[in-house]
Amino acid sequence: MGTQIVAGKDWQPTRQGPRVLTPGIRTLPPGTERYVVAGCGTLVLTASAGDRLILVDREGQQRCEVLAFDSDGRNVSGSLGSAANGSGAGVKELINGTLRATLTRQGITLDDARSVDLFGAEAAAGARAVLQAQQDSVLLVVAPGAPMRVDAQDAPTDIEVFVERAKPPAETVPHLPEPLAAPRLDFRINRATADSYLVRAGEYVQVIDVEGRQCSDFQAFPRASLDRGIERCLDVTTTRTLVGAAYPGPGLLSKYYDQDMQALVEVVQDTCGRHDAFGLACAAKYYEDQGYPGHVNCSDNFNRTLAPYGVAPRRGWMAMNFFFNTGIDAHNQLLADNPWSRPGDYVLLRALTDLVCVSSACPDDIDAANGWNPTDIHLRVYSPEKTFAKSIGYRKTTESEAQMTKETGFHPRTSALTRDFAEYRGYWLPNSFTNHGALAEYWACREKATVMDLSPLRKVEVLGPDAEVLLQQTLTRNVRRLAVGQVVYSAMCYDTGGMIDDGTLLRLGADNFRWIGGDDYGGIWLREQAEKLGLNAWVKSSSDQLHNLAVQGPQSRAILSEIIWTPPTQPALDELAWFRFTIGRIGNADGTAVIVSRTGYTGELGYEVWCHPNDAATVWDAIWQAGQPHGLTPLGLEGLDILRIEAGLIFAGYEFDDQTDPFEAGIGFTVPLKSKEDDFTGKEALSRRKAHPQRTLVGLELAGEEPAAHGDCIRIGRQQVGVVTSGCRSPVLRKNIALARVSVDHANLGTELEVGKLDGHQKRIPATVVRFPFYDPDKTRVRS
Repeated sequence: MGTQIVAGKDWQPTRQGPRVLTPGIRTLPPGTERYVVAGCGTLVLTASAGDRLILVDREGQQRCEVLAFDSDGRNVSGSLGSAANGSGAGVKELINGTLRATLTRQGITLDDARSVDLFGAEAAAGARAVLQAQQDSVLLVVAPGAPMRVDAQDAPTDIEVFVERAKPPAETVPHLPEPLAAPRLDFRINRATADSYLVRAGEYVQVIDVEGRQCSDFQAFPRASLDRGIERCLDVTTTRTLVGAAYPGPGLLSKYYDQDMQALVEVVQDTCGRHDAFGLACAAKYYEDQGYPGHVNCSDNFNRTLAPYGVAPRRGWMAMNFFFNTGIDAHNQLLADNPWSRPGDYVLLRALTDLVCVSSACPDDIDAANGWNPTDIHLRVYSPEKTFAKSIGYRKTTESEAQMTKETGFHPRTSALTRDFAEYRGYWLPNSFTNHGALAEYWACREKATVMDLSPLRKVEVLGPDAEVLLQQTLTRNVRRLAVGQVVYSAMCYDTGGMIDDGTLLRLGADNFRWIGGDDYGGIWLREQAEKLGLNAWVKSSSDQLHNLAVQGPQSRAILSEIIWTPPTQPALDELAWFRFTIGRIGNADGTAVIVSRTGYTGELGYEVWCHPNDAATVWDAIWQAGQPHGLTPLGLEGLDILRIEAGLIFAGYEFDDQTDPFEAGIGFTVPLKSKEDDFTGKEALSRRKAHPQRTLVGLELAGEEPAAHGDCIRIGRQQVGVVTSGCRSPVLRKNIALARVSVDHANLGTELEVGKLDGHQKRIPATVVRFPFYDPDKTRVRS
């Protein structure tokens, strides 16, 4: 059969089952496999005669090449039921050492390669193509592309691949993830059992949930202590106390300790992010109290496997319960529900001393702890000579595949200045910098200049004949009034008026825009609306193609003016007005390409510099060198938070969420209900909300020296009238300040309120409603 290319909704499997949103349960029927080929990426897989291949261009306009080779390495792309109409040019551009070695092992060369070329410049988002293998073959699927220029909008994006096997395998257990390296130990812990194993200092232990939603209790003992007859083990209470968190995760606070406060292991990678460090491993008493005497349990399993090491038995073992989903509710009760883990999720630990370890595959089948169906756990141990990057699993949406934490293009420079990094929306960003600290970084921004990595901002290219129509419909601002070269700050709302995101929109051309927000869903939602409205517009993710630095502070213009070259058709740096951007280069006409926008998140004169990640080091070095005579200092997240609160700038999850409208979030100016005549999503609801407001964002000044914190209640007498969204000690004002959402009945300037601590009644801090922004309320500095 020939290739079928269909525009429209994303593909659904032929063997369609009910939609399931429970973590760990398969969403694809047996015999169907799913893969994602990242933009500029490749995928190698095997196909048997009769297998059906469905390829989906997720975001549109992404070229795709499919090549097939027989067992002798001969190109048989024509056997896919479609003409081999391409030369494999894309894969030849992308081929690297790893891919070349993989193909060489299969006896494959690309000298005379032919390919089935799919999609391209006119492909709609969600377009799909269907191929069918006529013979056994090795398939190579390619998403060709090249680094995107900062002033272009051709970001390479993902191709989704589904394989429907003609003969589904009888085995239904999901495949294990590929080993991270050659393992020293590689073994299965069968359901309802436990096993012990020895680990040397520096070795890595990978605990893998094979089928998803399966808990695994982990315990470790220092071998040196056991040899001396001293029994010490991982203690979660000690660990929680020392790390100040419910359980450690990759990053600074990553270690588990024993009762002597000796660090035993550290967390290196975690794809699930939801575990338990409060309850004991399950014990006989739990099952007996539920009416199941004699039920197998983890504590007894631990006792049996630890006996050869001379470890005394216990009725209930403390342990780190990986993948066990527990929490503390609003009434301080311990609760448990289905694990979040999915097939192949894992935790990677590094041993900090020689250890005796024990792991279980929990037998609990009387509640949701293992999804009512206990399954296996798999263990791998790797050599200490290997190095694995610290990372956390991040999902753009619930249905998305997990992505591990990335380093931004500027990480080689920032990591030379600090080891204090926090995970932020899938990237590592500095909290603060060595020999500076949040307070010094704050003052540098207020008095001189700072440079900060803000690359995790989500960038989305919106282009096509209906791009303006789409954005006019989906943003609150009047996009039709936006000129080329201009930037506008806008809200993005649901039809209820609740906010999806806030962000800035750049107009690069008549039909070319770039949305810069904080949430991946903003781009996804725009794409959904384009399809829903039948618009001829493309929405393409470009976050991985554009990384950015914020250069902020009174000296920022002087610094950048020394290094930013612009052609006569673009504004010079010192000509650039507030909320405008210019396209230029570093140094001269042959320098690194950048976009510079006069925007920021500090309340100071400032700019953002955008470049491709490949050019990040060059851009950082140029700014850093030019900035030294001006007192340029690096800025981390902690200092930025103080700056943005003083400036009255809002943050997702604090000042707004999907239950908060722009008026309640303090950005009602982004909703021009009178001047924007065109309809837009949420307009009717926002009109009602504005006419009948219930809550509004206000500024508070607190008495005394204790700051307010996010979530603190605000009261008059016993009545709660609001909640603190963000709070800090303002260095420049020498006062404790807060942003707060309060009832409109108590929002007038000068209103006296109280911020509740503890239970909200036993401790109160007097507060007064004041004008905000607290710092430079007329924005004279940022406009200067």
